[in-house]
Amino acid sequence: MSADTARDRILTVPNALSVLRLLLVPVFCWLLLVSKDYGWATAVLMFSGASDWADGKIARLLDQYSRLGELLDPAVDRLYMVVVPVVFAFAGLIPWWVLAILLGRDLALLSMAPALRSRGLSALPVTYLGKAATFALMSGFPLILLGQYDATWSHVVGAIGWGFLIWGLWMYLWSFAVYLAQFRMVLRMPRVS
Repeated sequence: MSADTARDRILTVPNALSVLRLLLVPVFCWLLLVSKDYGWATAVLMFSGASDWADGKIARLLDQYSRLGELLDPAVDRLYMVVVPVVFAFAGLIPWWVLAILLGRDLALLSMAPALRSRGLSALPVTYLGKAATFALMSGFPLILLGQYDATWSHVVGAIGWGFLIWGLWMYLWSFAVYLAQFRMVLRMPRVS
């Protein structure tokens, strides 16, 4: 199989995992907002996080890279990073100011896209700090969900979840400062025609 044919593959295990994660987004919303089933909502979040990690490992292990996977996996990741805090805010599990910070940062980064494209770039390089922030946030959300039960273990787990969330927020803001510095350097580059 040629390299071009391999990159055009659609039916791969990593792509199937990404599609499954995508299909679980409305399930998660229903579980949290309608049925208020924190246990199953937590399970969906944990499965989504584990499958996000696994699809990359499987792609490397089985050499199942594809152009669809390169686009679908990060798109589903971004969808979760928007939907989860929005649903948490509507469910009253996090304050609205947390949502404002998370969405405000992402909207600010999105507003940079036209200037980046005018310099021949599709995005700023991903930083380790940004990845660590996402990891902390996506670890904190399921723990906050588990903290909703009326038991001592639940309160401890919930407090740990808030620790992850606060740590993630600070790293999210710090990574935004790093992205702003990168963006200022990009603005010094000549425009491409």
